[in-house]
Parts: sequence; C-alpha cells; structure tokens
Amino acid sequence: MLSGTASTHVVRLVRDTALAAGVPTPLLAELPGADDTSLAADHHRVPLATLVRIWDLLAHTLPLGSAGLRVADAAPLGTLPAWDYLLVNGTSLADALTASRPYHQVVTATEEVLSVEDDGTLAIGYQTLSDDSRTSAAVHEYVLAYYLRRAREATRRDLVPETVRFSHPAPPRHDALLRAFGTDIEFGAPTNTITFRAEDAQAPLPEGDPRLGSLLRDHAAHLLASARPLPGRHDLFRSALEAEMDAGAPALDAVAARLATSPRTLQRRLAEHGTTWRHEVDLARYARARSLLTDERLTVGAVAGRLGFTDDRALRKAFRRWSGRSPEDERRTLVHR
Repeated sequence: MLSGTASTHVVRLVRDTALAAGVPTPLLAELPGADDTSLAADHHRVPLATLVRIWDLLAHTLPLGSAGLRVADAAPLGTLPAWDYLLVNGTSLADALTASRPYHQVVTATEEVLSVEDDGTLAIGYQTLSDDSRTSAAVHEYVLAYYLRRAREATRRDLVPETVRFSHPAPPRHDALLRAFGTDIEFGAPTNTITFRAEDAQAPLPEGDPRLGSLLRDHAAHLLASARPLPGRHDLFRSALEAEMDAGAPALDAVAARLATSPRTLQRRLAEHGTTWRHEVDLARYARARSLLTDERLTVGAVAGRLGFTDDRALRKAFRRWSGRSPEDERRTLVHR
C-alpha cells in the first residue's frame, strides 16, 4: 500500500526549501500531492514521483554540495513529528534508532533503504532510488546531515561523527559539508553512512523517555496502517479518461482540458510514463468493453455504441487487436466462468 509513496511532512519540507531556494512556484504547483490541502493530513501519502521531482528541481537550482544541507538546516526537531520524536526517546541514541527502524516508512519510501547497525558504534546508512547523480547526492547529504542534527538534539551534545561516507564524488567545493559534519568526509565510498562513536551512541539521553518512545512507535504503526495514497499524475489521467468515456468517444483535447493542461503536455507526460494516448484509450476501451459484455441484455452493437465505435464491425476489429478473440467469445468466457 505504501509502495511508491512519500510522507507529507517530508514533501512539505523539501517543497518549502525549494521555494525558498528560488524554484519557480508553477513547477511545484503542477505536481500531484504537493499542494497545501494534500499535505495537511498525516495519513496522506504523496506519490514518490512528486518528491523525486522536487528534489530534482532543488538539486539543479543550488550549487553542488548545498541542497541537502539546505533541507537539513530547515528541519528543526518536530518538522517530521512522527519520526523525529522517536529518535530522541530511548535509553540511548543507539536504543532509540534501533527500536524505531521498523517504522522508518513514516518518512521514507519502501523503495529506499535505511540501515541501522549497532555494534557498540552506531552506523546509519541510506540509499535513495533516484537515478539522477546530482539529485541522489543531495538526498544522501540531507539524510546524513539530518541524522547528525537529530543525534545532537537527542544527546544535547555537539557530536562529531567517527566517519562520514558518501558514494558520490566530492563536489568542486565542499567546505560547507566539512563544516556541517565537523570531520573529514570520504567521497566515492561503497555506501552512504554516518557512524557515531560508542561513547556517543550508548550514552544515556538526557531527556529520553523510553515509555514515551513505546507510545510513539504505536502511533507510527497506526499511521502506517491507516495511510492513504494520493493519486499520482497517471491515476488522475486515467480518471479523466474514464470520465470522458462515460460521455462517448474520448478526445485528447477533452481529457487534457479536464486535467487543466494542453494536449501536447499531456502527450509528453504519457511518453514519460512509457505509454501513448492511443495505447491508453485502447486499454480503457478494452476494460470497459469487458465490463459491458457481462450484461447479456446489451447487444454487441450497443456495446460498440457506448464505447464510441462507429458500428459493431469496428468493435470486432478492435477486439481482434486487443485479445485475438471476438466479442462473443469474450462474453461467453466472462459470463460462464
């Protein structure tokens, strides 16, 4: 259910940082789930493609090595409430993170990997799914900077990590990264990890409350169980196409108008999704035809008319293309299965 989705709080954080960095508002406003109404409910899950696109825009607006830090700087404790307070409530930093890791999807996508290794020292690793090198570098820099910030807030100490490793090459200027992490950084490493010394990872948290941590984990589990994915761009397209089919033969211009976009932009977005207008209309007509054929009161000609075909011969030709069968054969299979 959570596959392909992201937390509303994370989307809001990155979106607002992008706006402050100068990303044009219209580029963000067109993204499904990035509006304030969609982001208002904790149980909403935004299409992951929306979050990735916002990261793309931010990473390509700011200089290399700065976008991730900009997002982490904009995220004081409480910005990601369902996750933030889990990290500061435990007997130690290692205890809080290890106990909370099973609930990390409240802020990450199922497709992305968060690892926590507690063998005295505490190592936190992350791997994003973005295939844009500039974007993935920004995401990894944000994630490790975020966990350093939370570790410092939890321990009330100006922690310096034992090691910081990034899989991407060093940006031309990385003074800001060195200052932020307070230690040398290994670039071009096999993984993206931040490691805390044992004396920091195992030290009692000054204000950590393990009982509150347990309650917060229950809350995180409830959020995950009640999560409701918001429709993505392609979901919205298919809904608009279905609505046009209710009125007869669907037209590209009419579907584009329902989506408040131009026919050319709609065709470009379909291509980005790996499909075409004709293919989508065929899929929708075939699914609708199969549904109508289960009603034995409808003749094949009536089904053809409802689908916007000129006559039953046109429907028969389409059926041969769709399934290699006739409408009558399809009806017999559907009705008597």
